[in-house]
Amino acid sequence: MPAPSPRYRVLLTDRAWPDTEVERAILSEIGAELVEPADAREDTLCKLAADADAIATNWAAVTAAVVRAARRCRIISRLGIGLDNIDVAVATELRIPVTNVPDYCIGEVADHALALLLACARNVAFFHVRTKRGEYRLQDGPGMPRLAGKRLGLVGLGRIAQGVAGRARALGMEVIAHTASGNDHGTGCPMLSLDALLAESDFVSLHVPLVPQTRHLLGLAQFENMKRSAYLINTARGGLIDHAALWVALERNLIAGAALDVFEPEPPDLSLPLFRDERVIVTPHAAFVSQESLIELRTRVSRQIVDVLSGRRPENVVNPDVSGRARAGAPAD
Repeated sequence: MPAPSPRYRVLLTDRAWPDTEVERAILSEIGAELVEPADAREDTLCKLAADADAIATNWAAVTAAVVRAARRCRIISRLGIGLDNIDVAVATELRIPVTNVPDYCIGEVADHALALLLACARNVAFFHVRTKRGEYRLQDGPGMPRLAGKRLGLVGLGRIAQGVAGRARALGMEVIAHTASGNDHGTGCPMLSLDALLAESDFVSLHVPLVPQTRHLLGLAQFENMKRSAYLINTARGGLIDHAALWVALERNLIAGAALDVFEPEPPDLSLPLFRDERVIVTPHAAFVSQESLIELRTRVSRQIVDVLSGRRPENVVNPDVSGRARAGAPAD
């Protein structure tokens, strides 16, 4: 006897984990089938989206074309926090709710940002590479600052940045910040203009979303304004930095170094001189990862999808104006 047809199809565009057991177990509660593409090209996703009742995406681009192709779609859920890979405007136009999980990895990313800061300050990567190849010499390393009393400049003051602030203060660092609104969000951080923050900070850590206004927020002019002894840390989005300008800044010794967990594009071309420079620490967009954070993320996104397909309102709808309105152009159930 043939297996019954699934009630729903859920398109999982891409993933950063080895299996889909968590997703399939939860979606099976409502008879939903999980569909994975062979690749995440726009044309591939458009074809599969046509029969999808829901879309879950990690890093793949859910473009306007993909959203418009998804005529049955009742929810687009981001496996993460940022929404720069989803055309939320088109989804809103078509009355498709978009969700994310804005608080699943706050501690992990804050820990990672601090780890990168410490790696820069203590020359961890430099000494690791040299020592592993048999060069057991402390004297060859760059100078190392005492962290207590040094100034950390946070660009953005969301939950992750606030976590970094608390961790840095525990090390005796002074924390200053810049936000577009000037709001210190109750942190007590002195609020500065971006130019003033860059000029005064010993370490600069980025914690803002990637939107048109923040793309290449840091370019050559900003690097020229930083201390020559300063380090740049980015665990937010690669597009916040003009990487070509960063390489020029390093060649000209305008800053001491950088620690990058995010890139534009991803994965980056690691053969480029920027990534081969020993003053640049690189991790593979790993800041959000822990065993616990990934299980939480996958579970909550799957529950969001189950809620919508079961007629309930999901958590964390980022375009709430679509609530209670029929999805434009969707076929009737």
